[in-house]
Amino acid sequence: MLKFIKSLSAAALLSVMTFSSAQASENGIVFKTADWQHTGLFGTYDREAAQRGLQVYREVCAGCHSLRHVAFRTLQDLGFTEDEVKAIAAESTFPDLDSDGEVIERAGKPFDKFPNPFANERAARASNGGAFPPDLSLMVKARPGFENYLYSLMIGYEETPEGIDLAEGMSYNAYFSSHQIAMPAPLSDEAVEYSDGTTASVEQMAKDVTVFLAWTAEPKLEQRKNMGLKVILFLLILAGLFYAVKRKIWAELH
Repeated sequence: MLKFIKSLSAAALLSVMTFSSAQASENGIVFKTADWQHTGLFGTYDREAAQRGLQVYREVCAGCHSLRHVAFRTLQDLGFTEDEVKAIAAESTFPDLDSDGEVIERAGKPFDKFPNPFANERAARASNGGAFPPDLSLMVKARPGFENYLYSLMIGYEETPEGIDLAEGMSYNAYFSSHQIAMPAPLSDEAVEYSDGTTASVEQMAKDVTVFLAWTAEPKLEQRKNMGLKVILFLLILAGLFYAVKRKIWAELH
């Protein structure tokens, strides 16, 4: 039985390694990788990185991309205090009705979700040369290993190589499938001034906002992993008990 367990473990490990390698590239493009603290069986979110990523999103990405599935109050799970969440929410405005039924603008509250930068899809396309900036709430869940793709995409803007003609309004990106992308380079060194003093290089900002978007896509990841570990431990103990009972019963029969 021990030999079987070892063989099964080796096969599982080989499958994970093969799957990870497959996710590290696409169409012959090998993505950059980073040390993602939240991946793996025991992974947890790097909350300092996620808080910096929120700052990058708000100062760089929020002008085009929405987070329509994320409520301000959930930021407390990243370590923000209740007062900090209220202050962050209050920086946005939302339409509401006064006592007379007139439309007014009010400051955001913790129960509100991040506002959409555009009134509708048509307005979004008109402001982005016909391209529609996708919502980022669940972007990292688009496929396994999407963190590496997103990180690579944000640091992959380069000068257009000789012999390549870009369509009007397109930028060259080494990690985009066609290498032509409608979104201009969103990041530049020191584009934000991190409140914790971290140097805001393109690579650092790309990694931080990726961690933040990984959290928005799966905020309950840590709870899910904890529950999974408890279930596995319970099943191992139960299997051990069944095996011990089986040996005792068959020993008495023989």
